[in-house]
Amino acid sequence: MRSAEAQLLHRPPGLGTGDVVRRLLAVQAQDVTSAYLAFRARSAALRVADVEAAWRAGEIVRTWGPRGTLHFVHAEDLPWLHALTRRDTGTLRRLRQEGVTGDDLLPLIVRALAGQGPLTKAELEERLAGRARGQGVVHLVALAAFHGLAVLAPPRGGKPTYVHAGDWLGAPVRPEPDRERALAELARRYRRAHRPSEPEDLAAWSGLALGEARTAWRLSAAPEAGPAATEVAPVRLVPAFDEFLLGWRSRDPVVPAAHAREVFPGGGILRSVVLAGGVAVGVWERRGAQATVRPFGSLPPEALAEEIADVRRFLG
Repeated sequence: MRSAEAQLLHRPPGLGTGDVVRRLLAVQAQDVTSAYLAFRARSAALRVADVEAAWRAGEIVRTWGPRGTLHFVHAEDLPWLHALTRRDTGTLRRLRQEGVTGDDLLPLIVRALAGQGPLTKAELEERLAGRARGQGVVHLVALAAFHGLAVLAPPRGGKPTYVHAGDWLGAPVRPEPDRERALAELARRYRRAHRPSEPEDLAAWSGLALGEARTAWRLSAAPEAGPAATEVAPVRLVPAFDEFLLGWRSRDPVVPAAHAREVFPGGGILRSVVLAGGVAVGVWERRGAQATVRPFGSLPPEALAEEIADVRRFLG
């Protein structure tokens, strides 16, 4: 069984936003609200405002990370994680598909971002003067992020914003030059937050080739075993794209086969899940600060009511 404690789903006291990110290694954040709710599932004290404050302060950073997917990463972990997850092959291909070409693409986007503070996609389109539009703009930012020169700032008016890394963090992101050191840190931190796990899980989570994941595994020391669970993992509402579902190669240990289509109906849709005992026992959805649960069977009503109330508390 996956360790809910390693994933902080027992909500240990005293952890701030940055602590949660560092303990999990990274928090998937292609959907910002889902990422916020991942913090809620792991802390009884945090609110949305606390996560946003850590983001604005540069303690946590939203950027392209493992598998080329947007994640929150702790600023102190950016150099070594960036060294392992940065790649521009897919980005350059997508730019060509969007009709964004030329041998000046990196200086083009850096000039558009530098010294401007956070900009929306529409504002960047204007500054790019027709060289890129729509998703082409986003892929240009991703190209700059590959070179440590761009990250995502908090939304403005509900729209994502993009900013020069030097302006936001004080300096560009400099990748760790010692790849073995970075690999060892990756595997050590991954194994601590994902128990039990194997190199195949690390490869699936990180996007590294399996051979390199096995090298990382060999370079890292096995994590100390956590304390034995004294009670069944609690009822917890976790968001779509939560690490407890997507942090391993397979979702089967968490999502019963009989209910897999209810959680993953297809078309890239992944529903938020109700966990009990570390297993999905229902799905839920949010409208504003209201949560509606659709259980697969009976659920403890008091624990469920507490979780629903806590979603409202967290979202304010």
